Amino acid sequence: MELSISRLFLLLLTLITSNSMAQSDDLAEKLFKAHPTYREAALTQRRFKQKDILPLITKRQGNGMYTIEKVGESFEGRTIQMIKVGTGKKKVLLWTQMHGDEPTATMASFDIFNFLEGKNDGFDSFRKELLEKTTLYFVPMLNPDGAERYQRRTVQGIDMNRDAAARQTPEAAILKGLVDKLKPDYGFNLHDQSPRYSAGRSPKVATISFLATSYDYELSINDVRQRSMQLIVGMNKILQKYIPSQVARYADDHEPRGFGDNVQKWGTTLVLIESGGYVGDPEKQFIRKLNFMAILSALGKIADNSLTRENREDYYKIPENGRWVYDLVVRNATVRQSGKSFTADLGINRNEVSYSNATRFFYYSKIEDFGDLHPQYGSQELDAKGYTIEKGKVYPTTYKNVSEISKLNALNLLKEGYTYVRLAADANTRALGLYFTTTPLHILRSGQPVPSGTPGLGNTATFILKKAGKVRYAVINGFVHDLEDFSREKGQGIVE
Repeated sequence: MELSISRLFLLLLTLITSNSMAQSDDLAEKLFKAHPTYREAALTQRRFKQKDILPLITKRQGNGMYTIEKVGESFEGRTIQMIKVGTGKKKVLLWTQMHGDEPTATMASFDIFNFLEGKNDGFDSFRKELLEKTTLYFVPMLNPDGAERYQRRTVQGIDMNRDAAARQTPEAAILKGLVDKLKPDYGFNLHDQSPRYSAGRSPKVATISFLATSYDYELSINDVRQRSMQLIVGMNKILQKYIPSQVARYADDHEPRGFGDNVQKWGTTLVLIESGGYVGDPEKQFIRKLNFMAILSALGKIADNSLTRENREDYYKIPENGRWVYDLVVRNATVRQSGKSFTADLGINRNEVSYSNATRFFYYSKIEDFGDLHPQYGSQELDAKGYTIEKGKVYPTTYKNVSEISKLNALNLLKEGYTYVRLAADANTRALGLYFTTTPLHILRSGQPVPSGTPGLGNTATFILKKAGKVRYAVINGFVHDLEDFSREKGQGIVE
């Protein structure tokens, strides 16, 4: 009889757990599909500043569901605000952009506010449970001075996420004060990471990465940290449907200066979320959608306490972040040097350069590795087997300005092996420094030397690939142009 009761109990527990997971998956899918309805239209690209979100906060001042509080000022005197919503016992503190150039979750936060204000949309019961069982405290831009410059660190030059102990920045003191005052049960430390991290040793870019931060060097697990792991396990299960094999986790080495580690130590269950890369999503709008869905789903698990059903050991099954991905890998190119030939791969990264007061950017690409790259991967790969890599030629005509060059037939020039075009000495672009052009050519100012020798490590990624004397591919500033399927609109040229 005892055996039957035991089996019945296990069966009942399995059914409850399965039903809970099914409901969680169903909610996540509905949130994912509904995101366009709640997407904040004022934020369409990631290089925004505090002035762009202040109106979105101000318009909620008169809405009774929110309490908006000034919690301090940045080093340069910008007001830092906290938005409180909900009336429940479980307190959750969420902060974004403690690094000024990591804005994905800031966009998602305003999408979440729009969602919380909705009604008669199929989410009313979920919204009611969330707001009655939790109180949410959002700090949507903790480092506005950094955001102004689109830089990681504060204007003091300090990494705020390494300032939890010394608190040399006013922004860090604000966050510590909020943790002390609110004593939140849960915290979400929301970041962006390099789009070149891989999910383990794989070609898959880590689109979302997690960390259940460690509060000591022994990597101990108490109830507080265990809940972090369980929340992450739940979010990972949801995300696998949308970004299979593209979720990773950080190694949980203890960082005594880190806010995540210390907040966990101070008794708040802390989940660190990093928004990485997704091919074809340079402005991270798809990843913003994933944040919206994953954060709301996690808040739902906190509200109904279903997170406790997750197995913390599954946390360790999530692959660790790796450094195995370049933006572009050119494989098996034939290189000729000193009368000899050999085969090499090229690892190329397209690095962002800010302009227009850091509201826009262009790419400047470098060859960052050269040789045997078979353990590495490229978000884009080109098999150059049978092709010889060469430095392109400089077109003999000099031009007055970039506008004149934009009128050239770039395809014909590239077919003839010309990748470089030179500007005259009095060209008015001299004061601009490194700049860009939408023409798929590499433009050299007067006096700028042409790279010598075979393209290799450290060079700007501009070269041609030839077979039997014919140019098939031109790589201009790290972007591949197939001369048999040419599209000028894909131009990402550079002006040096």
